[in-house]
Amino acid sequence: MSSMINESVQIQEKVKKPKWLRVKLPVGKKYTDLRGLVDKYKLNTICTSGSCPNMGECWGEGTATFMILGNTCTRSCGFCGVKTGRPDTVEWDEPEKVARSIKIMKIKHAVITSVDRDDLKDGGSIIWAETVNAIRRANPNTTLETLIPDFQGNEQQIDRVIKVAPEVVSHNMETVRRLTREVRIQAKYDRSLGVLKYLKANGMRTKSGIMLGLGETEEEVIETMKDLRGVGLDVITIGQYLQPTKKHLPVKEFITPEQFKKYETLGLEMGFMYVESGPLVRSSYKAHKHAS
Repeated sequence: MSSMINESVQIQEKVKKPKWLRVKLPVGKKYTDLRGLVDKYKLNTICTSGSCPNMGECWGEGTATFMILGNTCTRSCGFCGVKTGRPDTVEWDEPEKVARSIKIMKIKHAVITSVDRDDLKDGGSIIWAETVNAIRRANPNTTLETLIPDFQGNEQQIDRVIKVAPEVVSHNMETVRRLTREVRIQAKYDRSLGVLKYLKANGMRTKSGIMLGLGETEEEVIETMKDLRGVGLDVITIGQYLQPTKKHLPVKEFITPEQFKKYETLGLEMGFMYVESGPLVRSSYKAHKHAS
């Protein structure tokens, strides 16, 4: 799941929010115009529902994120603000609705993500493919990033995304190997690496993201970066974990901007094409440039 989707700007009371996590209010004509369209047509973007701190900046650059396959996830990750339970029935007209929203908003680059749908035989991959195709038909000049679940490592389901050829295919590791069982529960570190390796082997530009502040060490972060680069990953995002509610995993540490800068430098030295590393970085931050 996307880190941007699952993190709000709420912080547990025991840890004082540092000054570098202060979010500026969105401004600018582009943002104001898009906000007006979202409200007028009741469009569903993760930018607004996920309280993304970069919404104003991304909208100003013509980028927005949309979530498909409902708002109830079959998994119960410890960091995730999306509700867990039995999802609603698939809406087969959803691809056209998303395509229409992108056209109304005149989005130049769209990020598409989803909840995990382990309840479906196809893992939701058919809707994924149809959504990309619908967007292409209605918005031929819009570039796309698909932030996909692991599809339980099922290559047939992953192939459906590969076949429609989005400019970028992203799958988030979320955390380091040691913390995966606690943070992601039903996910597996090596399975996610395998998904990214498979995508790269099939010609996709690949991307992944991790959150910091969950108790990982610097050595573990660097190890994860090396693992990702080892499967040919092109783009990595590194941001601060923020606790959605008191029921979720607590923030163990607020990582300084200097430390994030260090990871950025190391990532570029490792050979990543793009490294977005900072306290407020989320999965779709600067996403438009990752498609070029």
